Amino acid sequence: MSKVVLASNNAGKLKEFSAILAQADIAMVAQGELGVPEAQEPFATFVENALLKARHASRITGLPALADDSGLCVAALDGAPGVYSARFALLAGGEKSDAANNRHLLRQLAASQDRSACYVAVLVYLRSADDPMPIIAQGLWQGEIIDVPRGSNGFGYDPHFYVPALGKTVAELDPAIKNRCSHRAQALKTLLHALRRQTAAIAPN
Repeated sequence: MSKVVLASNNAGKLKEFSAILAQADIAMVAQGELGVPEAQEPFATFVENALLKARHASRITGLPALADDSGLCVAALDGAPGVYSARFALLAGGEKSDAANNRHLLRQLAASQDRSACYVAVLVYLRSADDPMPIIAQGLWQGEIIDVPRGSNGFGYDPHFYVPALGKTVAELDPAIKNRCSHRAQALKTLLHALRRQTAAIAPN
């Protein structure tokens, strides 16, 4: 089983990624366990930030790396908060917290009838820091923003992110269902398929 560094110290991501990528004989290890500091996220797109984080972790460890960048994109706000989802309220002069981000989001949408939104996750897999063929996978989870929060599971915008196809907010979902349907789960499945195809294509005859 090959070892891959996860360019994150998030225990939830490590568990979720490990369960799926084990199918490809990949063992994940969080970057913090290998002494890798957090990378900056200076870019305005998910893919650029994910690429930077993956290269950072791979260059320091010498291992293949997996990184993700994810967030909420709201149609009426021209895709905001996007890559700034975790700092949405902070950038407007508020505090950095889930509660503050949700309050700020609802204020921004107060006059809008369009509440459509999507969760976005972009994953990048690199075999080395200078890998010329990074594998990039994206997952989208369509929903809409509701004013009154519902549910106690999840985090971030989950209590306000309603999924019509399931009739619930993400915070109302059983974690097992969320992990099957989420934007991150979709991206992981796409990445795993692409990784298998690329491995087969470049394998020596």
